[in-house]
Amino acid sequence: MLVTRGIERLREGPSGSPAVVSVGVFDGVHRGHLAILRANLVRAAELEACPTVVTFRGHPKALLLGRAPQTLTSLEHRLELFSQAGIEHAVVLEFDEDLRSMDAERFTAEILIGALSARAFVLGFDSKFGRDRKGTPELLAEAGHDVEVVEAVRIGGRAVSSTAIREAVTLGDLASAERMLGRPVTLLGRVVRGDGRGRKLGFPTANLDLDHELMPPPGVYATRLVRLATGARHPSVTNIGFRPTVVDDAPEASIEVHALDLDADLYGEQVAVEFVAFLREERKFDGLPELEAAIAADVAAARGELSSPSPNLPPGG
Repeated sequence: MLVTRGIERLREGPSGSPAVVSVGVFDGVHRGHLAILRANLVRAAELEACPTVVTFRGHPKALLLGRAPQTLTSLEHRLELFSQAGIEHAVVLEFDEDLRSMDAERFTAEILIGALSARAFVLGFDSKFGRDRKGTPELLAEAGHDVEVVEAVRIGGRAVSSTAIREAVTLGDLASAERMLGRPVTLLGRVVRGDGRGRKLGFPTANLDLDHELMPPPGVYATRLVRLATGARHPSVTNIGFRPTVVDDAPEASIEVHALDLDADLYGEQVAVEFVAFLREERKFDGLPELEAAIAADVAAARGELSSPSPNLPPGG
C-alpha cells in the first residue's frame, strides 16, 4: 500500500490513476469502517480506479475541542489495517489550523479532485469534513459527484462506533468490543528493552511501546502475539499493569507479553497483541516464588483459553 504523508507531499506528485476516495479518522477500523472500505473496493473495481483512504495523523477533536479521546488504534496500526483490507493508497494529513480553516468545497477541489483525481466517493452516513464540518455526502452529491453512502452497521440494535468500542475496552468487556471490531481487541507496538526480571523468573517477556493506544484495564490476559514481519502468531500471556510485586509506585502501566512457545529476541520488532480472555486481576504477591507460581498458573490458564476458537464474533466476522 502506498502511503502519502502531508498535503505538500501530496501536491508535489502528479495526479495518478483515478481514485475512489473515503475520508475519515477510522479509529479502530471497526465493522462499520470495514463496510465502507469494502464498498470502496467494489466501486474502485467497477471504475478501474485506486481504492484510497484519506485519514488524519492526530484526532481532529484535539484541535476542534482542545481534547481528543484515547485512540483505539495508533496511526501505524490504522495503516496496517487499511492495507489488510485491500486499500491501495492511504493519504495521511496533519489536522492543523490550515486544514481546519479549509472549507469543504476547496478541500474537495484541491485535495480530493485535484491531487487524488477522485472519480467517486464512498463515505459513511455520518461523514463530515472541511471547515465547520460542512462537507457531507449530500454536499458532494449536490455538486454532481458520484457518491455512495454506507449506512451504520448495527449489532444488538446499537450502531457500531469508535466511542462504543472505547467504552467496552475501558470496562474490560472484550466480548462486546470484539463483536463491534470484527476481530479481537488488538494493540500494536514495538518491543523495547525491559529490566530482564521476567527472564530471571523463567518467563521472558517482550515489553511494548504502544504509541499511546487505549488499553484494556490492568490485569493478566490470554493473548496471541503476532510478529508483523512474518505474520506468525504465537499463544501468549500478557500483563497490563504496574508490577507491584517488583516495582514500587510505577508511574504508569506497562504491557509485557510472554510468548508461550517462542524463544527469540524480539527487540525492535513491531508486533500486535490480540486479546482473547481476561485471566485475573493484577495483584501484589508476598515474594518472587509466589509470583513465579502465579505466572505458571496463568500460562496453564492461557493455554486452555487459547485452545478454543473465539465465540465472540458474529457470523461472517
